[in-house]
Amino acid sequence: MARNTTRPVVTLRSTAGTGITYVTRKNRGNDPDRLVLRKYDPVAGAHVPFCEER
Repeated sequence: MARNTTRPVVTLRSTAGTGITYVTRKNRGNDPDRLVLRKYDPVAGAHVPFCEER
C-alpha cells in the first residue's frame, strides 16, 4: 500500500507534561488544523488531551 501526503503520520504528545506520546494517522483534507484527542496517560494515571506536534 502506497503512503501519500493525504494521511500523514502524526505524533500526539501529552499536555500533562509527562513525555508520553501516541502515533496515529489523520486525514489532512478533513482536519487541516492540529489534532487534539483525549487519551490515557499512564504516568499521570488519567485521561488527558494529547495535542499534535509537528
